[in-house]
Amino acid sequence: MRAAVYYGKNKLEIEDVPEPTPGEGQVKIKVSRNGICGTDLHEYYDGPIFIPPTDPHPLTGRCLPLTLGHEFSGVVTEIGPNVTDIREGDRVTIEPIYRCGECRPCRTGHYNLCNVIGFHGLMADGGMAEYTVVPSNQVHKLPDSVSLEMGALVEPMSVAYHAATLGEVNDQSRALIYGAGPIGIGLWFALRGMGLTEIDVVEPSETRRRSIEALGARTLDPTKQDVTALIADRTNGNGVDAAFDAAGVAPAVQSALECLGERRPLISVAIYEKPLPTPLINLVLRERRIQGTICYTAADYSAVIKLMAKGHYNTTGWVDDVPLTNVIDQGFEQLRAGQKMKLLVDPTT
Repeated sequence: MRAAVYYGKNKLEIEDVPEPTPGEGQVKIKVSRNGICGTDLHEYYDGPIFIPPTDPHPLTGRCLPLTLGHEFSGVVTEIGPNVTDIREGDRVTIEPIYRCGECRPCRTGHYNLCNVIGFHGLMADGGMAEYTVVPSNQVHKLPDSVSLEMGALVEPMSVAYHAATLGEVNDQSRALIYGAGPIGIGLWFALRGMGLTEIDVVEPSETRRRSIEALGARTLDPTKQDVTALIADRTNGNGVDAAFDAAGVAPAVQSALECLGERRPLISVAIYEKPLPTPLINLVLRERRIQGTICYTAADYSAVIKLMAKGHYNTTGWVDDVPLTNVIDQGFEQLRAGQKMKLLVDPTT
């Protein structure tokens, strides 16, 4: 079968590799689509970062080289021993977290914070291939009303949904999102799914503003508008109930903290490549707080899949396919150049 095998910085090869066979507690998936994540880009252009270069990961026993891909969906084609709740032919999406089940985060239900966490496609051969094998506890079945293409988006949309829940909002809340990339779009969908109607998306890129506006979002251009003053005016000086940083730049963090109401959270969703100056006085004087967020749990997957089954998510204008054979030129390079928003790899082409 064909697979995108990662060997290190700037070295990703489309190779013929043996088809995997499921072991005990595992299932084999024929991959339909695999989303290219920002993490994949970081690994290719700057890595290895999360992928173990030489020391095998304690939960998977794997290190370089390995197949990329952790955002994917497909059809179950083979069942390993002692798998009882999954059948061949099931249409599924994958929650790619490996966890120990023994550390305190795992024992308390927060396995997304496992002390030795691993990810399919980063610490094990992933979904940027025709087939892959996963533990059965990573499998979520898709209802008939959710396409396999949409199923490949459950992982990034669950990242956003988990972040949205940490904002502690309700249908009467007002929220502010910084960044209109895929996670910013996912945050908007998640908050809308929670009943919020007063949401502003702050995005300097005209292309990205147009993309999310086409979905129905209300945007602000921080290069032309005084976001802090505008939010103060709209809220009678009270500020928003939650802000979400999916931009990862210092101006976004500063603006978000200025726009928050008292005792309200800024949820940090972005991956910060460099240290940022943070005006902590804006937290102190109004008892605001910064809340980190990472990944998701099965509850977030279930919530996103239920919303998808209702037709809540719309991929028009921001999601495209790319063939596995041209994943670098038409995939990684176009995403890095900002020419595409979200790309799903088709391993059959």
